[in-house]
Amino acid sequence: MIKILLVDEQASIRRGVRMRLALEPDFAVVGEAGDGWTALHLVRELQPDVVVTGIRLPGLDGIALTERLRHDFPGCAVVVLSLYDDPLHRDKAARAGVVSFISKQRTDGELVTAVRAAAQT
Repeated sequence: MIKILLVDEQASIRRGVRMRLALEPDFAVVGEAGDGWTALHLVRELQPDVVVTGIRLPGLDGIALTERLRHDFPGCAVVVLSLYDDPLHRDKAARAGVVSFISKQRTDGELVTAVRAAAQT
């Protein structure tokens, strides 16, 4: 079972992603957070395999969250799911250690594939 933590400032986005991921028999969404600091706390507590996060988060943004996770929890992979799909954000995310970057406009099968691949890194 792949344990996933969802992080996005919008509850409606988290709800939609949770519903999509719940269709996969090998996925378990173990928690949700609306900001980066809460996400960091939940990673310590829940020990997910994969964190699916947005970039623009209150407090600790998705890039800084990824950097902290890569340093403090190297076994936890990060997949970014963002509206900000441009070369600048993609480059920042890659340098921070994101395993995969998915545009929110193209989430159907890509997110599922990205989460499975991230869990194996």
